[in-house]
Amino acid sequence: MTDTALEALARRVEVLEAEAEIRRLQARYMFLCDTPLPEYGISDDAKRIELILELYTEDAVWEGVGEYYDGQFGRAEGKQAIREHFERFWGEKRDPALLLNAHYLTSEQIHVHGGTADGQWIHMQPWLFSDGSALLRSSRLNNAFRKEDGGWRITRTRTENVFVAPLPDHFAGDHPSVSVLMKP
Repeated sequence: MTDTALEALARRVEVLEAEAEIRRLQARYMFLCDTPLPEYGISDDAKRIELILELYTEDAVWEGVGEYYDGQFGRAEGKQAIREHFERFWGEKRDPALLLNAHYLTSEQIHVHGGTADGQWIHMQPWLFSDGSALLRSSRLNNAFRKEDGGWRITRTRTENVFVAPLPDHFAGDHPSVSVLMKP
C-alpha cells in the first residue's frame, strides 16, 4: 500500500471515529435529559445539569428556533447562560409534575469537516404528567460540534418544533418512578 493510500485510509478512519463519538455525544445529551434520569446515582438536577454542561464548549449556543420555539426557548450563549436555561427548566416546580420524558433520535446525518462537524436528527419524546395528561413532541435538531483537547464537544444545539400532539390521558400505565438501568 502506498503512503498516499495509507493517508487516505487514515483520514477515512478519523471521520468514522469522529462520527461515532459525535453520535455517542448526542445520545448522551438526550439520555441526560430523560425523566426519570437514567444515570445511576444522580438524583439531583444540579448534578444532571453539570453532566450536560460537560458535553459543551465554553462558547456554545443552545437555541430554540422557528415560530413555535423562538418564544418558548430563546437563545442561550455560553456555558453559564446554558446552565441558567436548564436551571429554569428543571428548577421550576411544575404542576402537574413531569413523570416521564424519553428522547428517541432518528434520521441521523453527521458531516465531519476536520476539527468541526454538524449533525441533523429528528427526535420524538412522549411526556407524561402527574395528572395523567400527556403529549408527544417532535423536533428537528441541527447541531454543531468541535474537537477540543482530543474529544468532541457540542458548540451549538439548535432545535425547531415539528409538532406537539396530545396523547390520551394515562397513555402509559406502567412506567418507573426512578430508573435503575445503570445500577452496578
